[in-house]
Amino acid sequence: QVHLVESGGGLVQAGGSLRLSCAASGRTFSAYAMGWFRQAPGKEREFVTVISWSGSRTYYADSVKGRFTISRVNAKNTVYLQMNSLKPDDTAVYYCAADGMRRNTPRVSEYDYWGQGTQVTVSS
Repeated sequence: QVHLVESGGGLVQAGGSLRLSCAASGRTFSAYAMGWFRQAPGKEREFVTVISWSGSRTYYADSVKGRFTISRVNAKNTVYLQMNSLKPDDTAVYYCAADGMRRNTPRVSEYDYWGQGTQVTVSS
């Protein structure tokens, strides 16, 4: 079992930045690939980015490539999402998730554990 808690969300103007954190407890953090997803009102949950268990590989959705950066510190059991040049379309609840099979996958269904989410609102 892995317990995930996101933090760092808030209200920011377009063009601004936020850094989200996801703290994990429970089983060995480095055993999991970690992903960030988001869900806007009335829309399905969508993939944002994923980082491999070691941090050596990262993958991004086209919509955030070049603006968002995922990173992790296994010694702190934490994964981060640095979000720059934010747009109103980035407004959503952001979730971190853990994949015990380490697939580095964009598929929601392939993640085993989820956090409760943190709201990010970008005003125009």
